[in-house]
Amino acid sequence: MDKRITEQPSHYDHLEQMTIAQITADINCENMKVPVAIGNALPAINKLIAAIEQKLKCGGRLFYVGCGTGGRLATLDTIEVQNTYGTDGTQIQAIFPGGTECLTQTRESREDDTKNSWQQLIDKNISTADIVVGISASGTTPFVLAALQHCRANGITTGCIVNNPNSPIASQADYKVEVITGPEFVSGSTRMKAGSSQKLIFDMISTTVQIRLGRVEGNKMVNAKLINAKLIDRAVRIFMERNPKYKDYDEVKKLILKAGSVKKAEALL
Repeated sequence: MDKRITEQPSHYDHLEQMTIAQITADINCENMKVPVAIGNALPAINKLIAAIEQKLKCGGRLFYVGCGTGGRLATLDTIEVQNTYGTDGTQIQAIFPGGTECLTQTRESREDDTKNSWQQLIDKNISTADIVVGISASGTTPFVLAALQHCRANGITTGCIVNNPNSPIASQADYKVEVITGPEFVSGSTRMKAGSSQKLIFDMISTTVQIRLGRVEGNKMVNAKLINAKLIDRAVRIFMERNPKYKDYDEVKKLILKAGSVKKAEALL
């Protein structure tokens, strides 16, 4: 890679001289380019999702490997998918430098660790039944690249989400997603457009896969965990909508709480 697009100078200069209105307008202008870039990458995203779906249907797992913004966003998705779709924490997992307990630390030097990512995967008994997806705006992060190289050497299916074309990480991916978001508003600050694209793609992957795995019915989260009052109320209303003969809110609430989810409550009928 002679020159990474994500490291090219911003299209804007003298940012410190701008007004608040100018800064926010220009950031918003750049942000609007993200969905367009994702749209261009949809065929590749769809292939990656199909590969993930197949692995999970057969009992395999999805591992995201990432550092910095991408790694943190991936970890967030692995947490949220559990509550939204009622999955356990093993189906989709994140590999982050030093372990996910290091998420709030700012020691980005660990991105250069070429041993830790593969060791974490070994500790989780990685196998050819699983799929490993590397996340890297630059497409060069050593922590991510090393993991994919080891996976390829051991016959493990790989994918990637990167924001530069023809990157080393993409060369190690069976399913490569290249989302070219261009230079950042603040030069090199890939937590902005690149990070936004990663977040949107994580949403696409987890939502599509869970729908395809039967965790959604109609358009409802019938397997969501009942972890707070809002979600309990939503579950009760979903149940009553799907089962109109039940009119007593409190009665349904007791049933929902006993069962643990809408789908489990319906199985008790």
